[in-house]
Amino acid sequence: MNRKTLVLPAVVGLLAPVLAACGGSDSGSDSGDAIVVGTTDRFTASKDDPAPLDPAYAYDVGTWNILRQTVQTLMIQPKGDGDPVPEAAEKCGFTDSGNERYVCTLRSGLEFANGDEITAADVKYSIDRARGITTDTQVNSLLSTVDTVETRGDREVVFHLNTADATFPYKLSTPVAGIVNPKDYGKSKLRDGFAVDGSGPYTMKANVKNDEMVDAVFTKNPKYKGTLQVNNDKVQIRSFTDADAMGAALNKGDIDVMTRAMSPQQIQKLSNASGGNIDLVEMPGLEIRYLGFNTDATSVKDKAVRQAMAQIINRSALVAKVYGTQAEPLFSLVPATVTGHSNSFFNKYGDPSDSAARTRLNKAGITTPVKLTLHYTTDHYGPATKQEFEILQQQLNASGLFDVSIQGTEWKVFRPAEQKGAYDVYGMGWFPDFPDPDNFIAPFLDKNNMLGSPYVNNKIRNELIPQSRRQADRLSASSSLTEIQDDVADDVPVLPLWQGKQYIAARDDITGAAYALNSSSTLQLWQLGRGVSS
Repeated sequence: MNRKTLVLPAVVGLLAPVLAACGGSDSGSDSGDAIVVGTTDRFTASKDDPAPLDPAYAYDVGTWNILRQTVQTLMIQPKGDGDPVPEAAEKCGFTDSGNERYVCTLRSGLEFANGDEITAADVKYSIDRARGITTDTQVNSLLSTVDTVETRGDREVVFHLNTADATFPYKLSTPVAGIVNPKDYGKSKLRDGFAVDGSGPYTMKANVKNDEMVDAVFTKNPKYKGTLQVNNDKVQIRSFTDADAMGAALNKGDIDVMTRAMSPQQIQKLSNASGGNIDLVEMPGLEIRYLGFNTDATSVKDKAVRQAMAQIINRSALVAKVYGTQAEPLFSLVPATVTGHSNSFFNKYGDPSDSAARTRLNKAGITTPVKLTLHYTTDHYGPATKQEFEILQQQLNASGLFDVSIQGTEWKVFRPAEQKGAYDVYGMGWFPDFPDPDNFIAPFLDKNNMLGSPYVNNKIRNELIPQSRRQADRLSASSSLTEIQDDVADDVPVLPLWQGKQYIAARDDITGAAYALNSSSTLQLWQLGRGVSS
């Protein structure tokens, strides 16, 4: 396997990605043959989740990766990271010194894929619709700083914010801010099923069996006007039941590209291989994994229990046994590569210590062993999740302070149950909406957070988060961000475990794989092309 290293410039000081890539050049060429991309993401419609692809509802990496190909946003995160740039907009910017008034001018001649003209009124409709529909995913919390949306003529949109929000351009790059056609999306009702319509680089046709989307074909949208160069005519995303089935399909040539979630063993095997016609692309990522707590549940209501778990869990041993060099221990909600990170959990708890945990529990009058069930999803974060939770179980039980069992559940059942507070302790992952420290804090701690967590820290919500958002220079927000991370380490409403790298495997006639994922794990199908096998 030929290996090369591609270094991308650090354009905003958040990341300096280094991509370890194999295979051909980054430039793609149009092809009538569909490039087939495999994933283990599952897309199901159910009574609890009837509208998985509606921008006003969808809020996970898999569904967002469908929407980012099809539903256009005013802003977009650029290739190689950096500040968001105009996409459906011709230009955008704050027009006041307080970061409370944001104005965008649409590109001239924008159309939905069906040929309908896009006007400022459609943008206002889309944002107001997403803000107005309350769902259990709480995706509309990303737009919580919007007070009103105003239009001026057919092309100008003015966002009046209720507080300063330097991260607002990033939020306009996320699918919840996608522009939808009022003819297809009702004002106060979600659009059920798997149909998606927009003005993005592709149109999509889904193949659905038993209320599950098994594959989807993305066809280059001739009406698209934006910043993206689309390097192919057609891409198919095919959903697999597990990583082994996906890997077998890649080896047979049934698919061209393998994305999330590969197993650690697959990644290691591809990394060690020499020769062959499959290339592995390794790149920095901002994915994190953590334990969440229902802080109202009797078993973990006393923070001493949560603190004891933080004191016992050995992240380094966990990562080494399960993920090797593919992940790193994480001691804060904010990853180590993001501006504003602080090792708050290590600063408070130091190295793992059963005796220190025992002291905490004894001081709080907690009877041991504490009986807990750790819940995890079997089919959403990759095949190594079960092993990860077996090791967490072993570590906690070996202390003698806990009596832990583990329970795995399919994502379609797990996620609604977690949101309803059915689990005392549960494992989750987070793929950021955008690469800013705010997006590793507010979704977990702010009002209407995506976990549905009952934990409330009024100082974080009412003072520190708003204070950090006032700083356009994100380095200047470090003081508030550090205080938030220290408070989280003390109260432990969530317990960070590790942050991971990300990988794509592609057959060697596929170009652009090095840019097919950005640091936020956004799948950028338009980067893929079919070239000449090396």
